[in-house]
Amino acid sequence: MNRLHTEHLDIAYDDRIIVEDLNLKILDGKITALVGSNGSGKSTVLKTLARMMKPKNGSVLLDGSSIHKQATKEVAKQLAILPQNPTAPDGLTVSELVSYGRFPHQKGFGSLTREDKEIIHWAVSVTGMEEFFHRPVDQLSGGQRQRAWIAMALAQQTDILFLDEPTTFLDMAHQLEVLQLLQELNEKENRTIIMVVHDLNHAARYAHHMVAIKQGKVISEGTPTTVMTPDVLRKVFGIEADIIPDPRSGVPLCLPFGLVDSSHSKTNSERSKISAPLQKKEKDREAVVV
Repeated sequence: MNRLHTEHLDIAYDDRIIVEDLNLKILDGKITALVGSNGSGKSTVLKTLARMMKPKNGSVLLDGSSIHKQATKEVAKQLAILPQNPTAPDGLTVSELVSYGRFPHQKGFGSLTREDKEIIHWAVSVTGMEEFFHRPVDQLSGGQRQRAWIAMALAQQTDILFLDEPTTFLDMAHQLEVLQLLQELNEKENRTIIMVVHDLNHAARYAHHMVAIKQGKVISEGTPTTVMTPDVLRKVFGIEADIIPDPRSGVPLCLPFGLVDSSHSKTNSERSKISAPLQKKEKDREAVVV
C-alpha cells in the first residue's frame, strides 16, 4: 500500500502550468529522492505533496483522502516538512525550536505536557543535539542548525518527513552528517522520507527510490540503478556521464564529462575509449577492496 500518492496532478503559478498530469506513488518506509535540474519543478512537487501549495487540478491523496481537504492540524500529525533554508527568530534556543513540533498535538493554547517534553528530549537526543539543548539556534554551525530543524520535524511524531534540499550550502562533512542522520531515521524509525536532492551521487547512495523530473514531468523513476543511466542523464540534465559502481556500496556513481550539445561530435567509439580506462580502474579498485 502507498499511503501517499497523486492522481492527475496539475500545479500552476497563476495560469502557467509547472507540473502536468503527475501520477506519483511514494513508497512507504523508504527514502525517495526527487532529482532534476534547476527549475525542473521538483521543489514544486515536494511542496504540493506536503500541502504547502494547492494544485490547479487533480489530487494528492493521503490514506485515500485528498490532503488539501483535510484539517491542517490533522495533516500536521501525519507529515512534517523542512523547507529550504529555514530561519529561526534571534535568540530562539534549540529546545524552544523543537517544542514547536508539538503544536499540532496541543489543545488550544495549552502548555507542554509531560509527554510533549519526553518527545522533545527524544528528538533532541536522536539527532545528537543534547549538548546544544539551551544554545540559541543562530549560534550553531550549518550542520547543527539542520539537525535542530530535523529534531523539530521529528517532534511532530509523523510517519512521513519531507525535506527540500536539506544539504544546500553545507560543506561536505555536514552534508554527510545530515544524510546519515536521515538514513538512520529511516532504518531505525521506519520513517518515510521524501527529499529534493541536488547531488546525484548523494541521491543514489542514500535513496531507495529516485524520481527524475524535467519540466514538471517524470522522465524516469525506480531504483538508483534504473534512474542513474547515461540516457536518463542526457534527457534530464543535458549532460554526458559515465556511470560506474561505487567501490564501497555498489550503487551507481555519476562521473559527468561533458554537455550533450558539445558532445554530438563524439562517436560511440570515442565515448567507449573515454569509459574504458575508468572501467578498468574500477575493476582494479574492486580487486584491491576484496
